[in-house]
Amino acid sequence: MVQTKKRDCCMDPEAGSLTRESRLKFYKTTLCLAYQSFGVVYGDLVTSPIYVYKSTFSGRLRLHEEDDEILGVLSLVFWTLTLIPLCKYIIFVLGADDNGEGGTFALYSLLCRRAKLGLLSASDASDDDIPSYNSGLTRKETVASSILKEFFDKYHSSRIVLLLLVLLGTSMVIGDGILTPSMSVLSAVNGINIKATGLHQNYTVFIACVVLVGLFALQHFGTRRVGFLFAPILLAWLFCISVIGIYNIIHWNPHVVSALSPYYVYNFFKKAGKDGWSSLGGIVLCITGAEAMFADLGHFSQLSIRIAFTVVVYPCLILAYMGEAAYLSKHRGDLQRSFYKSIPEVVFWPVFIIATLATVVASQAIISATFSIISQCRALKCFPRVKVIHTSNHIHGQIYIPEVNWILMVLCLAVVAGYRDTDMIGNAYGLAVITVMLVTTCLMFLVIVMVWKRNILGALAFVIVFGSLELFYFSACLAKLRKGGWFPLVFSLIVLSTMCIWHYGTLKKQAYESENRVRLDMLLSLGPNLGINRVPGIGLVYSNEATGVPPMFAHFVTNFPAFHHILIFVTLQSLTVPKVPANQRFVISCIGPPEFRLFQCVVRYGYKDIRKDSHDFESHLIETVVEFLQCGNDDSELRAFEREFSLNQRQTSSLEDVSPLRFENGFSSRSSKKTVRFRGVGCSKELEDLREARESGLAYMMGSTCVLASETSSYLKKFVINIVYGFLRQNCRRPATELGVPHTSLIEVGMVYRV
Repeated sequence: MVQTKKRDCCMDPEAGSLTRESRLKFYKTTLCLAYQSFGVVYGDLVTSPIYVYKSTFSGRLRLHEEDDEILGVLSLVFWTLTLIPLCKYIIFVLGADDNGEGGTFALYSLLCRRAKLGLLSASDASDDDIPSYNSGLTRKETVASSILKEFFDKYHSSRIVLLLLVLLGTSMVIGDGILTPSMSVLSAVNGINIKATGLHQNYTVFIACVVLVGLFALQHFGTRRVGFLFAPILLAWLFCISVIGIYNIIHWNPHVVSALSPYYVYNFFKKAGKDGWSSLGGIVLCITGAEAMFADLGHFSQLSIRIAFTVVVYPCLILAYMGEAAYLSKHRGDLQRSFYKSIPEVVFWPVFIIATLATVVASQAIISATFSIISQCRALKCFPRVKVIHTSNHIHGQIYIPEVNWILMVLCLAVVAGYRDTDMIGNAYGLAVITVMLVTTCLMFLVIVMVWKRNILGALAFVIVFGSLELFYFSACLAKLRKGGWFPLVFSLIVLSTMCIWHYGTLKKQAYESENRVRLDMLLSLGPNLGINRVPGIGLVYSNEATGVPPMFAHFVTNFPAFHHILIFVTLQSLTVPKVPANQRFVISCIGPPEFRLFQCVVRYGYKDIRKDSHDFESHLIETVVEFLQCGNDDSELRAFEREFSLNQRQTSSLEDVSPLRFENGFSSRSSKKTVRFRGVGCSKELEDLREARESGLAYMMGSTCVLASETSSYLKKFVINIVYGFLRQNCRRPATELGVPHTSLIEVGMVYRV
């Protein structure tokens, strides 16, 4: 009988049709995402042929303009493209996604949750019930993972170093958002000088600035629209460079194919020596944009990015570099303008126009990555509050940040107008790119050992193969600090300092609130003495404390002894996980006896979650409270809800006799807590009170705090807190604005925090 049912199920044409339809839909979606990725991810990587040879031969390598050096550079480019973008990123790094999200913070998020290496406050939250926190198979601890875990547990400073490493990589990615558009667009526009030899440099700089302004003005349309708009341009560009590459190989030097042998790398360093090492700062530009494949992963999928790179991008790039080397082997005098000189005369102007448009696409890749990583930093309280606009209702993670967009534009224009020389920008660009890749390699070592729990020999092999190659390039880029390489270091230091100070100030502010929170039972016991009145309506009191009463509310009640009939203390909690399921967003607790009508609500967000506007938020919150109250009445199902008396030490220490009843919307929390069931005692009365209070109106109460260092603090701490952190707080978005709280419903309570 079982076999018959199984056979009938398998023979079911409707089931087979659904399977075929789902597969077709999957293939269609993957190919569509792969198509869009051309316009967002690969622009920077595929436009590098415009400036790689020029930058490589701009230094002392000009003294070695022979076939061995030209073919040696081609061999280095080929093996660099093969080892880093293809092997490292496509094969290994893309597999280290954090529930579909990529980038430096995705790796750190994995380490925070799976290896408990987090230092961010969000990583300390108790969120083991969220599936994203426990996704993936649990592997047995290895000796190496245990030793590393013990090391990080023993030396707290190692966690600080790890966080600083992550923030350094983040700040370098933001620096790429300035250097990539500047380098790409200016290099393309300089092609005009091939035909208009008498054109003054000021005109090319002006044209590049106009193109950059247009690029940043397009960003508000969103990644999806920009991707569909730019993808045909990039595909046309790939077609052009591959066809021209094939033509140059056949027409000028078919034997250039032999340069793919690693022997030519050895021969190159043998002949060029130290000058060859110095030229690595130019060769590293051939992999600019490789990091964007991982950083932009949240916009697409692993499979779509892998298909686009291996099938289209990688072969076209190899053909383009081979064709340019073939041309240079016969025209050594054109080394400083090799790309445009290698274009046949007949198609020069069409290719020039496509090249200019393609460099705009190149800039799009890193701009999208910059938006993503700043949004992650902001969610984890490592960046000042900025406006984040989600530009797609279908593809999660496609965002636009207006303030960052215009700041990047101004800095790009300053770099182009200040440097004017692509060689100087290239020196800065190379250092920023290779630093981000080194950070990724270091984090991948920890992920392989502590998250994937693989053999440490495999992790060491990963670091030795890829890390040694990147260190080799890094040393060459450091040698060019005086020739423009200082810019990414200075910029990243400024951004890193900003992120560290913001995070430090936020932690001090939260620590003050935690230390000065008031026990609710004590506050209520003073009610008769203070003459506290309950006014109609619902009050949402925003606080960083998930237990107890924030000092801001206690300050308000002692000066104005009245609050709403139904009071909900709301805590927004940012977690080191990409997304929190909608049915686990709200955690509701009933504080004290039912007649108090006091609730605690923890609202949990991942660093990639969309935060609803105030109307949607309050609707979902009230619905969850209604579910919380109804569940005690619901005897018909096993969802006859368990209101839980928490014996958790943290809550009893702050509330003592007040018993919180915990509920996660959709189901109760399955933790080791003693539970007592209530089957509808007084629920109808509570629901009626909630309905009447909702009709009376809803008010938001938030603190308008001034954070100052205590009088006994050091001068450095006073400078950091009073001046720098104070300046950042005054010039970033206000919490009420970020949450979309209506101004007419907002109550702000002023208070000074001495930290």
